[in-house]
Parts: sequence; C-alpha cells; structure tokens
Amino acid sequence: QVQLVESGGGLVQAGGSLRLSCAASERTFSSYTAGWFRQAPGNEREFVAAISWMGGSTHYADSVKGRFTISRDNAKNTLYLQMNSLKPEDTAVYYCAARLSPLVQHSTHDYAYWGQGTQVTVSS
Repeated sequence: QVQLVESGGGLVQAGGSLRLSCAASERTFSSYTAGWFRQAPGNEREFVAAISWMGGSTHYADSVKGRFTISRDNAKNTLYLQMNSLKPEDTAVYYCAARLSPLVQHSTHDYAYWGQGTQVTVSS
C-alpha cells in the first residue's frame, strides 16, 4: 500500500509560481496512475491533473490548462505539479492521489491512496 506525502505549498502573490511535490513510499510507484486534486473551503474536492504510469499521458482540468504542468520521476518515486500564473481562485488544499491501474481517471472515487494535503494560498 503506497503512502503519499505532499510538500511545496505556501503563500504566493497572484501571477506567481509554486511547485508541489508528492513523495511516494513504494519503489513500484511506476505501477500507479497519479493525480492532483484540490479542495477550497466550502467546496468539494475537485480534479486538477493526472498522469499515466510512465508519464506519457497527462490530463488537466480546464481551469488550469496552460498554467499547470503535472510530471513524475519514477526513479525518485515522486509526483510534481508546477503551477504558474497563479490566481486567487487557485487557493485550496492540494492533494496528491494514486491508483493501481493503467487508466487515468478524474474522479476522487477512482483513487484509493491519498496524501494529507498541502495548503496553497494565492493573494490578490
């Protein structure tokens, strides 16, 4: 069972950048499809981005396309989310998630493994 730990959150001004990391406990992390989700106060957790086993396929929510980039380094068992041109509406707790399947999915219900989350706050 993989364990996930996020880092890299913080406070940034609008237009700035942050890079989130998610360290996985298993050396077989390459067997997991992985994704990023976020949850703002009062809102449901929503899909942000996802990536296939070897990184050949990436998916993004429309709200972050062109600004965020998901990537992974399976040799380091680490998932990344590069966030550029940040907006106040990107403020949320960001979670990484993993599923033991080759299919890239966008629903929270499809992911069995979750990190504890990292806070991202974008000031205007």
